[in-house]
Parts: sequence; C-alpha cells; structure tokens
Amino acid sequence: MNIELFQTSLKEKGVELSEKQLSQFETYFNLLVEWNEKMNLTAITEKEEVYLKHFYDSVTAGFYFDFNQNITVCDVGAGAGFPAIPLKIAFPEIKLTVVDSLNKRIGFLQHVVDELGLEEVSLYHDRAETFAHRPEFRQTFDLVTARAVARLSVLSELCLPLVKVGGHFLGMKGANLPEEVKDGEKAVKLLGGKVKDIHSFLLPIEESERNIIVIDKVKETPKKFPRKPGTPNKSPIS
Repeated sequence: MNIELFQTSLKEKGVELSEKQLSQFETYFNLLVEWNEKMNLTAITEKEEVYLKHFYDSVTAGFYFDFNQNITVCDVGAGAGFPAIPLKIAFPEIKLTVVDSLNKRIGFLQHVVDELGLEEVSLYHDRAETFAHRPEFRQTFDLVTARAVARLSVLSELCLPLVKVGGHFLGMKGANLPEEVKDGEKAVKLLGGKVKDIHSFLLPIEESERNIIVIDKVKETPKKFPRKPGTPNKSPIS
C-alpha cells in the first residue's frame, strides 16, 4: 500500500488526513526502520507493508468506533505503537495512555511522540496485570484497545479492569476470533463486559481476514482481577 492508496483508502472510510498527518506517518515509518536496526520492534519493514499491515490496519479501529471525540484511550501491550500511535495521528483529539512491559519499547515510543509533536500522550513501562490495579487508572478509561496480543479470554482480563463502567474495550484480532469469543464468554461476563459488536473485514490488497470486537463495560470488575503477572496467560478464565 503506497502513501497515495493509504490516503485514499482511509478517505473512502471517512478518515481524512492532512499533509501534517501524512508527514507524521512518514516520520513514524522512518523512525521505526531506524530503531528496528538496534532493537526488535517489527518483522515488517518494507514501506508498503508497514503502511498496510501496521498503519492502515491500526486505523481500521476508527471505522467501527467514533474516535472524533475527546475520550481517554488506553492501549495495552502496544509494542512498536500499534494501534495507539496511528490512531493518535489520525484522531489527535484523543487523550492517549500506552502501556508496555518492555522499557526499551517505551523509550522508542517516547522518541516517536517527541519527534511527531504528539500531545496528551502518556507512556508507562508496566505489566498490564499490575497497571490495572493502580487506583489512578483502574476503571477510568473510556476506551481500552489491544491488537492481537493474546486470546480474548486473556485480553479481557488484562483490559476490562481498566475500562470504566459505560466505557468500551476494542480488541483487534485475526481470523480465529469467533472461536475465541465462544471460549471467552465466561471471562467477558465475569469481568463486567458484554459483547456488543463483532466486525469482520478483509485487509485491502492481501485480503487477509481481520476482526474487531467491541465489548461494553456494563458492571464493575471484581477486585481480584487481573490476577498476578503471568497467571492470565497460563490459566485463562474458562
């Protein structure tokens, strides 16, 4: 996906990018490739692939959720910044918090935020399991996002405790989501969530399947969740 196709494909979906925003994406790409030589950020470094599989793919969340509003968004396990940074570039009004367990990645993301001149972005080096127990963050966010980090039952335990009642969790997944939803039903309910929508679509050009799930937070998460670091992954709620 070249830059022109990136721009026109997003415009068709109602996401219009200014020259400044396109320039921010370009800088982000250059920083990603530069830093990737020093540390493992992504296996995808070809420009057209990065624009399709990282940038466009991240912004697809905006096709199914209204980011054109002043909301607090927390991205869990952001890695090299996906979907958090592309969403912040495309929808600068959002107040963004990013959590990742690797300090080197947080260092990279801080550099990206500084170079792109992004405002109202907070970065935290922490495990999701401990971050969600911090009183200043627990059940405070309008929206929590995660992209292909873990199975839905595990993701729900890491993300739903951060969502305020009346807020939403948006999970970005590949092709196996329907089976994960079935396995994760108990976890979602136990953690205070209710599945609202599942959106399936094909990524342009390569036509690989993507799924976005939107879960409403309908009641408070019991205090014991998330369990201690590593436990959700080792023994998911079932």
